[in-house]
Amino acid sequence: MQAIIVTGGKQYKVSEGDTLFIEKLPVEAGDTITFDKVLAVLGDGQATIGTPVVDGASVEASAVKNGKGKKIRIFKYNPKKGYRKRQGHRQPYTKVQIQKINA
Repeated sequence: MQAIIVTGGKQYKVSEGDTLFIEKLPVEAGDTITFDKVLAVLGDGQATIGTPVVDGASVEASAVKNGKGKKIRIFKYNPKKGYRKRQGHRQPYTKVQIQKINA
């Protein structure tokens, strides 16, 4: 069974046992998370598609850890003008493992 969920402004296609990196959520490692915005549930040769969400469907997951991604470097400059700007960024994330899909 698979489901399409929305979290952090992004859509993810998940199935039980999957591990994903999503936008940071205010939870600690080991906490249980319930995703209520389920756009579709796929399984057993049937597809249930919501308008916009499937009523009564939810996905349960557990938070594995919170962390930061790899550093990306932003460098801006204008040639011949003496303008140089260097900046770095590490995007925070929450690693979750999908436990159960309730449809």
